[in-house]
Amino acid sequence: MQTTTSGTRRALTLWGLAALLALSAPAWAQLRIGQPSGFTGSVAAGVKENTEGAKLYLDAVNARGGVNGQKIELISVDDKFDPKVTVEAARELVTRQNVLALFLNRGTPHAQALLPLLSELKVPLVGPSTGAMALHDPVHPWLFNVRATYQREAAKAIEHLASIGIARIAVLETDDSFGADSAKGALAGFAKAGIKPVLQDKFPRDKPDFAELAPKVHQSNAQAVMIIGSAGNTANAVKAIRAAGSRAQIVTLSNNASEGFIKLLGEHARGVIVTQVFPNERSVAFPLIKEALDLAKAKGLDGVSPAMMEGFAAAKVLVEGLRRAGPNPTPASLRDALEGIRNFNLGGLSVSYSPTNHTGLDFADLSIVDATGKFRR
Repeated sequence: MQTTTSGTRRALTLWGLAALLALSAPAWAQLRIGQPSGFTGSVAAGVKENTEGAKLYLDAVNARGGVNGQKIELISVDDKFDPKVTVEAARELVTRQNVLALFLNRGTPHAQALLPLLSELKVPLVGPSTGAMALHDPVHPWLFNVRATYQREAAKAIEHLASIGIARIAVLETDDSFGADSAKGALAGFAKAGIKPVLQDKFPRDKPDFAELAPKVHQSNAQAVMIIGSAGNTANAVKAIRAAGSRAQIVTLSNNASEGFIKLLGEHARGVIVTQVFPNERSVAFPLIKEALDLAKAKGLDGVSPAMMEGFAAAKVLVEGLRRAGPNPTPASLRDALEGIRNFNLGGLSVSYSPTNHTGLDFADLSIVDATGKFRR
């Protein structure tokens, strides 16, 4: 009897140690993914659509049993579009909630602020919703982009305007790293077209007042104005420019490729040109688009927006990385799995990474908002 009791005690002690180790071990096997992003503030409309698109794919994967038999849990946290809060929220997600990776955060200064944290905590960031060149070059070992750069978009837009005879172009840019980066691409487009901007000016990211800038645009006799800013700020700039009397063609970048942005523009939406980094969201010729549309229909949605497609594509890349990382992934094994992706068919678009290239996709196109409030190519 004493031997049995002694054996039972030893068994209980071993069980207790195992339980303690389990509690102290990282919960990576739960496939938790952290998303610190601006769910409130000037980018909220686009962020919500990005996330809706990601969930469209992640929910479908989970409904089929998840990845390697494990469900994916997306933990979204509002960073209020403040880079400082982004870093604080990301650290909490990694150290307290044991996420395998960070995912689909919005904002250039915000993603740049995360770079030291990625290196410190050795955790990957997949699909940041920004096209900042600084996130592509130099290559950061823990960051994986799933979209083209803002510089490519801005240059393409300026070149297009010049090709149709529009030579008097103004540029208004948000006074942060996103604005500076995108404006560099625009200036490359000007140089290629052999023209110069008739006006280039900046506005603060937080609560800008366009009362002074809008008359400058009108006085410059600009035929077009490229506005580099968040959805809320860009919409307010457009309204001020129209109120000042300018009828210039409005052009903005893919960070504003959301239905929410069109709603913010209201009566001024028609004719606005928005660059895009994914194929036409109604082009079923692309398997990527057809897959998203089919899943949206199954959920009772009318369709998908460009912002939703960005989240959808990022989620597909994330899931492929998780699949390749095996049944017991860690942040390091996920990073290695992503870096090993070569010519992965996203659905009509090919994604590849390597130790010297973390860009993913380089697709860029233009769209225009039609009379019905839809993006047209």
